[in-house]
Amino acid sequence: MKTGTQGVKWDLKAYFPSFNGPEMLKFKKKLAADISALQKKAAGLAPLSVKTAGDWEKLLLAAENAETRLGHIFSYVGCLEAAHADKDEYSAEDANLSALAAEYSKFGVDLLRAFKDVPDKVFAAFLKREKLRGAEHSLRRVREAAKRTMTPAEEKLAADLGVDGFQSWERLYNKVSGKLEFDMTWPDGKKERLPISRWRALMSDADRKTGRAAFEGGNKAWAGVEDTCAAALNALAGTRGTLYRRRGVKHFLDQALFGAGIKRRTLDAMYTAVNRNLEPVREILRVKAAAMGKKGIAFFEREAPLPLKDTRLYSWEEGSAKVEDAFGRVYPALGKYYKDFLGSRWLESEARGGKRPGAFCTGSHLIGQGRVYMTFNGALGDVNTLAHEMGHAWHSHLLKEMRPWATEYPMTLAETASIFGEHLLAEGIQADPEVSGAQKLIMLDEYLSGAAVTILDITVRFEFEKAFYEERQKGEVSVARLKELMTAAQKRIFGDALEPGGEDPLFWASKLHFYMAGVSFYNFPYTFGFLMAATLFRKFKEEGPAFLPKYEAFLRLTGSDTAEGVAKKSLGADIGDPAFWETAIKGLAEPLARYRKMLEGMKVSA
Repeated sequence: MKTGTQGVKWDLKAYFPSFNGPEMLKFKKKLAADISALQKKAAGLAPLSVKTAGDWEKLLLAAENAETRLGHIFSYVGCLEAAHADKDEYSAEDANLSALAAEYSKFGVDLLRAFKDVPDKVFAAFLKREKLRGAEHSLRRVREAAKRTMTPAEEKLAADLGVDGFQSWERLYNKVSGKLEFDMTWPDGKKERLPISRWRALMSDADRKTGRAAFEGGNKAWAGVEDTCAAALNALAGTRGTLYRRRGVKHFLDQALFGAGIKRRTLDAMYTAVNRNLEPVREILRVKAAAMGKKGIAFFEREAPLPLKDTRLYSWEEGSAKVEDAFGRVYPALGKYYKDFLGSRWLESEARGGKRPGAFCTGSHLIGQGRVYMTFNGALGDVNTLAHEMGHAWHSHLLKEMRPWATEYPMTLAETASIFGEHLLAEGIQADPEVSGAQKLIMLDEYLSGAAVTILDITVRFEFEKAFYEERQKGEVSVARLKELMTAAQKRIFGDALEPGGEDPLFWASKLHFYMAGVSFYNFPYTFGFLMAATLFRKFKEEGPAFLPKYEAFLRLTGSDTAEGVAKKSLGADIGDPAFWETAIKGLAEPLARYRKMLEGMKVSA
C-alpha cells in the first residue's frame, strides 16, 4: 500500500477485476436481462392475494437480488468516477447505469399496484412468509406508498411527463446557476469575474472583507436571475401540489415525513425543542462575534471560521493515527475496524490531480465491503472528514449480516454514526497534548459553528419552505414575497445574533436544495441527525462502554423500523417528546463554556 503525506489508494478489484472486462460485461448483461424479465412478470401478475402470494414472493426476492447487484455496480462505477473525474468513460458508464435503474423502477409501479388495495388480513399473512422475514418494514413502507398512488396508467404518464416537465425545472435551475458568474472586488481593489461555484467558499473565508465582497457580488448575480429562479420554484411546488391532490396526499409535509421515516408528532416535538432553546444556540454566534469586536454576524457569515491561522499540516500517517487512537481509546471495536479497513485498502485518500472534490462512503452488500473516498491534504479538517466517513462505514458494517432490504435507512438516521465518529475524534483531539491550543480552538469553533448552522440555518430553511408551500396553495408567490418570507424567517430564528441588515433575502434563489425535483424539505433531517447523534454521544459519556451495545442496536435497527421504533426499542426513548431533543441542545452549554475560556487566551481579529 502506497503511503506518505499524500494518503493511500484503494483497491477495487473485489468489485470486478477490471473496468468493462469480461466479468463486468457478463454481470451487466445478466442484470439487464433479469430486470427485463422481472418487469414483464410483474406487469402480467394480478394484485397480491392469497392466490398470487407465492408468485409475488418470488418476484420480491428476485427484485431484492437485482437491487443488490445494481447497488454493487453503481458503487463500483461511482468510485471510479470520483477517483478519476478526468476520464469520460466512467461518467458515460454512470449514465448507462442510470438508464438501467430507470428500467428497474418500472417494476416499482407494478409493485405499488399490487399492494395498493390488498386487504389487511392478506397482507398480514404475506408478511409472515419465512423467506420475507426481516423485510417486513420495507414491505409495509411499499404498501403505505401504494396508498398514495394514482392508477398505474396515470403514474406512468406522470413519470413520462416528469422527464420533460417537472424534472426540467430542476435542470433549468442547474443550467442557469451553473453558468452564473459574479464580479468579485478583492480587499486590495483587484476585480475579477468568477464562477458562482467559488461563491460559497469565498463568503466563508476567514477574512470577513473577502466574505462580504463575495456576498455582495454574488447576490447581484443572483438578482439578475431571480425571476427565472422564482418561476422554477413555483413550478416545482405547483406540480407537487397537483400530484399530491391526485394521489390523496392530505398535507404537503406528509410525503417528506414518509421519506424521512418519522411522524408529524416527532417533527413537531423536535421543532418545539428548537424554538424553546433558540437563545443558547444564538449565544454561540454572539460569543463568536464578540471575539471579533462585533455584536452579531451577517447571515452569509454563518459558516465562516474564526480568523485564526492554522499552519500545522499533518502527514497522512499522523492524521490516520489520530483517528485510530481516538476510536480505539474509547471504542475498541471501532478502532480495530478502522485498522482492518485500512489494511484491506478500502480507503482512498491520496492527494493527486484528476480526483473529484468531496468525500463519501459507499459499499456493496453483494461482497460485504465498504469504501471511503476523500482527499487528505493535511489539515485538521481532513482528519475530521476521515472520522466522519468511517462512522458511516461502521454503520454499514454493522448492517452487513442483515438482508439487503433491512439496510435501507432514511436520511434522518443516515448521519447518526458519522457525527458520532466526529464526536469521538473531537474528544481525542481535545485530550491530545500534541495538538496546539489554536488547533483545538479551531476544531471547537468548527463544531459549535456547525451546531449553530444545523439548528438555526436549517430551521430558517424549513420555516421558509413551509411558509412558501402554504402560500403557493393559493397561487404563485412573487419574487418580492419570497424575499419577505426568507428575511422574516432569518430575523425570527437568528434574533439579535444577526447583525442589523445582515439578512440574505435571496437565499431562496441561491440554495440548490429548494430546487430538487426528487425531494422536498431537504432540510429538517439534518437537524434531526445532528441532535440525535449529539444525544447518543451524551448518553455514551454518561454510561461509558456499557452504552455501546445500545448504540450498535440502534444502528442495526435503522433499516428495520421507523425512527420512533428504532429509538424506543434500542434506547427506550420517546422522540415524540420535546424533552428528548432538548437534551442535545442543552448539551451545547459545556463546549460553549470551554469555547469562551479558550477565546480569552487567543488573539482574534475581524
